[in-house]
Amino acid sequence: MNNELRQPLPKVFNAIEAATKESGFTMASDILTGSLLRTLAASKPGGKFLEMGTGTGLSASWILEGMNAQASLISVDYDPKYMEIAERFLGADKRLSLVTSDGGEWLASNPHLRFDFIFADTWHGKYLLLDEALAMLNPGGLYVIDDMLRQPNWPEGHAEKAEKLVAALEARTDLWFTKQVWSTGIMIGVKK
Repeated sequence: MNNELRQPLPKVFNAIEAATKESGFTMASDILTGSLLRTLAASKPGGKFLEMGTGTGLSASWILEGMNAQASLISVDYDPKYMEIAERFLGADKRLSLVTSDGGEWLASNPHLRFDFIFADTWHGKYLLLDEALAMLNPGGLYVIDDMLRQPNWPEGHAEKAEKLVAALEARTDLWFTKQVWSTGIMIGVKK
C-alpha cells in the first residue's frame, strides 16, 4: 500500500486547481485529504454538511463528490476573490450553498443549525469558536480537521497553537477522536 490515489478526481478538480494556482491561493487541502473527505461524506447519505473555509472550492469538490443527491453542504469563507472561483466551478450544484461571510460572524448567527459532518479548514470552528462549532454537530456526526502536522507555511508560533488544539480536543468527553499522522495531519472526531 502507498499514498497514491488510484480513484478518479472530482470532475471539476483540475479546473479548480488551475484557477487556484492562478489566483495565488496556497492553503488548499491536498489530494489525500480530499480523498478522505469524499469517503467520509459518502458515509452520511442525506446528511447536512458544513465546511468552514471554502477557499477556492477544492475541498468542497471532494465533499460534493461523496455526497448523495439528498445531502446538502454549506461552505463558508470570507474572501470573495476565492469564493468567486468556487462559485464558477461549483455554483450550479443545487446541494451547495456558498456563503461569503466572516466565519465567526456566521457561526454566531447560526447556533440553531445542526450538521452530520463538519470540515473545519480555517480558524473559525477550529482555533476560534471551537465549542460553538462542535455544539452544531449531531450525535454520530463527524468533525474533521487537517493541517495538524507542521507545515512549511505556518507562521511563527502556530505549532504551539496546533498542539494546544490537539490537547483540547483530546480532553473532550463528548467526542471520540483519531489522529492520523498522514497527509497534512488529520484528526477525525465523532460526536457521542
